[in-house]
Amino acid sequence: MSTPEAAGVPGRRAARFPVVDPATGETFDEAPDQQPGELDDVVARARRAWHGWRADPDARTAALRGAADAVEAAGADLARLLTREQGKPLAESYAEVTRTAARLRYFADLTPRIRRIADGRPVRSEIRWRPLGPVAAIVPWNFPLQLAAAKFAPALAAGNTMVLKPSPFTPLATRMLGSVLATVLPEDVLTVVTGREPLGARLAAHPGIRHVTFTGSPPTGRAVAGAAAASLARVTLELGGNDAAVLLDDVDVDRIADRLFRAAFRNCGQVCMAVKRVYAPARLHTEVVEALAQRAKTVAVGPGLDPDTRLGPVNNAPQLARVEQVTEQALADGARAASGGHRLDGPGYFFAPTILTDVRPDSAVVTEEQFGPVLPVLPYRNLDEAVDAANGTRFGLGGSVWGTDLDRAEAVAERLECGTAWINHHAELSLAQPFAGVKDSGVGVAGGPWGLYGNLRPFVVHRPEEEAP
Repeated sequence: MSTPEAAGVPGRRAARFPVVDPATGETFDEAPDQQPGELDDVVARARRAWHGWRADPDARTAALRGAADAVEAAGADLARLLTREQGKPLAESYAEVTRTAARLRYFADLTPRIRRIADGRPVRSEIRWRPLGPVAAIVPWNFPLQLAAAKFAPALAAGNTMVLKPSPFTPLATRMLGSVLATVLPEDVLTVVTGREPLGARLAAHPGIRHVTFTGSPPTGRAVAGAAAASLARVTLELGGNDAAVLLDDVDVDRIADRLFRAAFRNCGQVCMAVKRVYAPARLHTEVVEALAQRAKTVAVGPGLDPDTRLGPVNNAPQLARVEQVTEQALADGARAASGGHRLDGPGYFFAPTILTDVRPDSAVVTEEQFGPVLPVLPYRNLDEAVDAANGTRFGLGGSVWGTDLDRAEAVAERLECGTAWINHHAELSLAQPFAGVKDSGVGVAGGPWGLYGNLRPFVVHRPEEEAP
């Protein structure tokens, strides 16, 4: 591919960085390595574009609907490139593109409501809503397009402009998405910047940014919040999870095993709200382990572009090393791999789908977010013990309860310390619902009307009911 000359420096090539195909472990393309000094101009242009974008709600609605159409029209190219750089099976990439378009349509038709305050005074007081200005989104590599849309769709619908920075592991599909949207949106309403650190840190700290929305790890989230605090910018942080699935003693293991396995291993386990721990009644523990291990041993693992693949590679070498490290530590401490437990031979970042049993409750694979194709299954003796264990980490994004008696399962779900609890399924979200975590899983709310209002500020107008004589 061609590499443009650096702006203003004839004969000098612009900085670029490699992008690796996780199915091969080899570089297949490059992306612009934009420098922090370029952000001043990007943010200034976003602010200039904001004045026109915020002024016409009907034009925004039409543009966002057109953007959804444009994303769908480019779906095949976007999905293929997404699989190439992220690794997930092509069907999952198509689903991500579809979700991106659906989110644009949802927020295109969502408008804030003017609210009148009735407090007995002869004054008409109305709460109206105003956009914040240029906002920034910093997006991880597990769902680059879907998580980007979760940030830019409500921000743009609210009348803000956005500077979007994808992960350097997955910049290409996001750049393509930005190009697709540029055919529909006014210039500089959405700008995609790509580069390695400190680009993200500088974007979060930029004084022209009024809201920073970030998805990633708690340590990086804290750094983002600290950077944004310098200019008192608003922050929304989704910082991952360590979701527990609690199986009740009346659960039908055969009936739920496929759903439970899928909830843990979709996108190779690289989902913030995936099932990352299973707590099973002691009398059913062996049956649960065997059912999950049988699926782990038979699931088709391979390159995402292979139509037979159901589980792709881990996205990048550092994350593969992390998955290997927590698994090896658990095994060294006495755990047993009922399936997997090791890297797969051959090229690429593949790790065998792993079901662990006899795991120590204080093992890192239990207490931390492993974010890979590894699932510990732990027995419990009584339900209080299981609930305490499910709530016993610093995370609180989601959780689920599985059983035949739905009323009983719902009562247990009420006891989980998390933002979303599911019964007999997991990690299924509606565009209309709020999405938020507790504890170290985040700050602020995304999704639904809450996502829209998170990108607005209230503006109150008072006027007398009648003019005094």
